[in-house]
Amino acid sequence: MSNKAKMAFGRKNYQLMIAGIVLLIVGFAIMSLDKADYGFGFMGLTLGPIVVMLGFATQFFAILYKPKQ
Repeated sequence: MSNKAKMAFGRKNYQLMIAGIVLLIVGFAIMSLDKADYGFGFMGLTLGPIVVMLGFATQFFAILYKPKQ
């Protein structure tokens, strides 16, 4: 056994996590940019939440993804 500590996640996992965080930030930014009253336009009710859900799905996949050894 080596003295090097085994990381919980691999490089690919962290890359996917960063991509998920970026998608979440972009989704919330899209929702805040909606010009309709109270954010009830297309961007606030449809596009933004879809991007946020993609961000959460990417995070979920990044946690469960097991890189090949």
